[in-house]
Amino acid sequence: MFDRPSNYNALAANKIVGRIKQFLTLVFALALPLAVMGQGTFQNLDFEAATFPQSQPSGFVSSTSALPSWTVYLGTVQQGQVTFNNPSAGSTWVSLLGTPAGPFPYSTIEGNFSVLLQGGVTAPNATVGQTGLIPITAQSVRFKAKPGTGALLITFGGVSIPFVSLSATANYALYGGDISAFAGQSGDLRFSALNQGASGPNDWNLDSIVFSNQQIPEPGTFGMFGLGVLIFGCRSRLVTKT
Repeated sequence: MFDRPSNYNALAANKIVGRIKQFLTLVFALALPLAVMGQGTFQNLDFEAATFPQSQPSGFVSSTSALPSWTVYLGTVQQGQVTFNNPSAGSTWVSLLGTPAGPFPYSTIEGNFSVLLQGGVTAPNATVGQTGLIPITAQSVRFKAKPGTGALLITFGGVSIPFVSLSATANYALYGGDISAFAGQSGDLRFSALNQGASGPNDWNLDSIVFSNQQIPEPGTFGMFGLGVLIFGCRSRLVTKT
């Protein structure tokens, strides 16, 4: 029989901690590809692929130059032109916003470009869409937007995808809709700002569309999370006082 070294327990603990760190590193390495999952065959979901520079004068530009991979519609009519940094004053229209976006109450949300869908009075909707393959692991489609005063319609293959607000900042809201039923399928994904008639223009500033492997929380989840934070905060204060 031999005597254990005096620091045996410390050495054993360090060894266990080291193995735990290795395990966590492996877990994070495996999880990372899911967090940054591919976007199927969809392209230019962040609207950053415009083929002209920020110095492009405001005015009409071809839709293929402003929004590569996307097709632009006013109602059901495909459009060959949009405007750059030049929104309409009430008509149904699609514009690409740059940085700076110009002397009007619109600006890019993230990066150099955002797309402005204006549901005006001259057509049923202002729409951008493209056909692609949704990743097999996709659970939700998420996007950042400055909402308009009316409805935004999201469809895949002609089927409406309801969405909810997940969080909000002073400049935009993060929205998400359940796309899991279409994972691994090819189809036409469309975002449409709808005409709301006499109620005035319905301008949705849209950016940063992504497919995520995260599910959309149930409606009550946000309330339960807030309650949990409140309870935890109260408990922490009690422990501190004690």
